[in-house]
Amino acid sequence: MKDGKSQVDTQYFTIPNFRFLNQDSIWVSNQSLKGKIYIADFFFTSCPTICPIMQKNMAKIAETYTTDPGIYFTSFTIDPKHDNITRLKRYQNQLGTKNPHWSFLTGNRDSIYHLAENGFLVTAKTDSTAPGGYVHSGGLVLIDPFGRIRGVYDGTVDEDITRLTEDISILKNEK
Repeated sequence: MKDGKSQVDTQYFTIPNFRFLNQDSIWVSNQSLKGKIYIADFFFTSCPTICPIMQKNMAKIAETYTTDPGIYFTSFTIDPKHDNITRLKRYQNQLGTKNPHWSFLTGNRDSIYHLAENGFLVTAKTDSTAPGGYVHSGGLVLIDPFGRIRGVYDGTVDEDITRLTEDISILKNEK
């Protein structure tokens, strides 16, 4: 309340520090993404359920921004035991993406899970009863140039993919 009127001030959640290797053995961190809009997701290359749909939708968006140096894509593997750099590079090639600003990231499993749940606010964990042995969110998380979460979209739903694309355009026009 201010001067007898109710006011709302939006406060965005900021992504904590992280640093992981990508499919080209290059370190990617929140610092290297500073000043850029990026979309993040959590997946694994052998996923038998939602990951193929999520990655196909992410690829559609990524192809729109192939030549835009201000838009990045980060896909964090939740199976770093198997998804090493070589496998991530092969996965990138099989996906057919030509976007040079898309990193498939791997690193310490516990660090990735902690970042997913406490940084990007999505689910990522092992579960022997789940298909493929993992439970994870299908969320695509939109991060603004200041490292703040601006939206979470279901990576398997066409309407959410459309909304994400529209929101990227809105962020590009913010000053």
